[in-house]
Amino acid sequence: MQQSIKRAAPLPPGAEAPDFELPSTPDQTVSLAEFRGQPVILAFYPEDWSPVCSDQLALYQELLPEFRRLNAELVGISVDGIWCHLAFAKDRNLHFPLLADFEPKGEVARAYQVYRAAEGTSQRALYVIDANGIVHWSYLSPVGINPGADGILSALEDLEREPSR
Repeated sequence: MQQSIKRAAPLPPGAEAPDFELPSTPDQTVSLAEFRGQPVILAFYPEDWSPVCSDQLALYQELLPEFRRLNAELVGISVDGIWCHLAFAKDRNLHFPLLADFEPKGEVARAYQVYRAAEGTSQRALYVIDANGIVHWSYLSPVGINPGADGILSALEDLEREPSR
């Protein structure tokens, strides 16, 4: 008999996005604060090399020019380590940072309410953070489903239409 699964809820629109600093290479880090003044897309994903993650991040690579046209930067985040990320990004020809939420494991995913403790990975979750560091849009996708990019693009277009605060 299957028990009901408690579904996590990502941080809602209007919440302040928790700041973080995570490694992107063995000697470089990226922090959310670096993106103040422009929108940022946070793409939490369970694991490098999985088929759905590979397809999802390949799609975002294809759309990178469109994200940048909308003045947004894209960051991928998973609990995998730096070397795994670097090999995965090279193999998949990804040209945006993949950040290692590795140690303490899942700390940033926990702050964004998208950590899967039973599996030790993050949910497949998307955030669009506005120029002031506020969550504008968030979405939690079933782990086995590629959420695509329509929601991201709609949220970025909404931000572009809003008057500056």
